[in-house]
Amino acid sequence: MRQTITVECVSPGLDPGAIEAVVTLPTFRRPEHLLATLASLTAQRGAPNFAVIVMENDAEGRAGLEAARPLFADGTIAGLLLVAHERGNCSAYNAGWQTALERFPAMRHLLVIDDDEIAGEDWIARMVETAARLGVDIVGGPQVPRFEPGARIFTENHPVFRPHYTASGAVPILYSSGNVLLARHVLDTMGAPFLDTAFNFIGGGDADFYSRCRERGFRFGWCAEAPVFETVPARRTEFSWLNARALRNGAISAIIERRRLGGARGAARRIAKSLALLAASPWRSLRLGVDTGSATIGLYHCQVAVGRLMAEFGQVNEQYRQPERN
Repeated sequence: MRQTITVECVSPGLDPGAIEAVVTLPTFRRPEHLLATLASLTAQRGAPNFAVIVMENDAEGRAGLEAARPLFADGTIAGLLLVAHERGNCSAYNAGWQTALERFPAMRHLLVIDDDEIAGEDWIARMVETAARLGVDIVGGPQVPRFEPGARIFTENHPVFRPHYTASGAVPILYSSGNVLLARHVLDTMGAPFLDTAFNFIGGGDADFYSRCRERGFRFGWCAEAPVFETVPARRTEFSWLNARALRNGAISAIIERRRLGGARGAARRIAKSLALLAASPWRSLRLGVDTGSATIGLYHCQVAVGRLMAEFGQVNEQYRQPERN
């Protein structure tokens, strides 16, 4: 069923037929940082003609929408503001991606940045160039953490903050939507709704989408030279948040595998894999802890393995259900 989407503002003089790239930007109760994200987009150099779609996902408060409205209303930013009335990050992405396809017929690439991130000044140009050079359909880039005051800085070495790849080139798959470029034909082929809204409050809808894209034969690349800089609140460096994120990561991997390996035989294979990972996790965690000098970081592999098993019994942490704790 199509969700309710309300377009609140379209920048004056916007020529949809001239737009080659669209940047989609979901927002939820972070108006100040949203403005910083938008400022980084207005500073782009060497990019093709692009528009920005901001997807407000707080249909009641609308703080981000109202903060950004003057920039779109006076044409400082080309694009539009919309409200995705269905709560959840997957719903917000779906609203923006669907609107981009409908509104911009000449769009060749769709990019995603989140409202807690700042783009480098050549972010769009580098992502587009990498897609063409590698001949891939989907390109990801690093999300570099910038820790707020009071954060435990040693956690920068934690796997949840480290990029999955370090060098540009073709890669087997991506995992995050916080810094990504999608060719238009990927969205045309996959069809709406693109992200499964069952992941709205768990996270992992992007990883599930990429898994399905890989099954359809789409190719992935990585652009190490196109980082975005993610603001990390101090609470995300506390043990409770890191533990919840690691358990969630394990649960997501199990859920995605369950969709591919259904039935009794599939369940047996998944549980066997989870038990094997659990058995190996103490040694992997010990090595990680020694390498990073942190027992907190070292626990990651054990937590992921436990999270996988918990998911098999229906225990999944909805980390996005309470945004003030995320």
